[in-house]
Amino acid sequence: MDPDLVRLSKFMSLVLRHKPQEIGLELDANGWADVDELIARANVRGVRLNRQILQTVVETNDKQRFALSDDGTRIRASQGHSIEVDLALAPRQPPEILFHGTTSRFLESIRRQGLLRGKRQHVHLSPDEATATKVGQRHGKPVILRILAEQMHQAGRQFYLSANGVWLTEHVPCQYLVFPAQI
Repeated sequence: MDPDLVRLSKFMSLVLRHKPQEIGLELDANGWADVDELIARANVRGVRLNRQILQTVVETNDKQRFALSDDGTRIRASQGHSIEVDLALAPRQPPEILFHGTTSRFLESIRRQGLLRGKRQHVHLSPDEATATKVGQRHGKPVILRILAEQMHQAGRQFYLSANGVWLTEHVPCQYLVFPAQI
């Protein structure tokens, strides 16, 4: 991906997921921001952004982090918020197994506490090992955990599916985690 687009994607992630106040942007209760307001406030802050560039960032982001409204007037992050937003996602039946990519340095904590959402609203789970591997690689050599999602769901845990295919839940208790045999 073009380095300028990567930089813009990171900027958009910051203001749409974590710190809209950095540029004086207002998000509605569902995390949506007005596209024209985002563009104007970004440009005031020296971040060159227009509709065409914004559209390119949305379309080419490898993780499809952003969603535009059907009429193209609003934008939001698909998930990953550390600020309180209601993505208005309906609970969904997850597949039998989901995956989570991490690294070995986090395993001791995960074995004790399960997967915690940390500063985000949800724990992020991948539908396949390849995606989980990409996620885990961001932090070092990846370790892929299997999540017994169907069992969790049957026990009353809620799952949500974001617009970009990431499964979300509030917490994955230890009893629903399967660690690789060699670890």
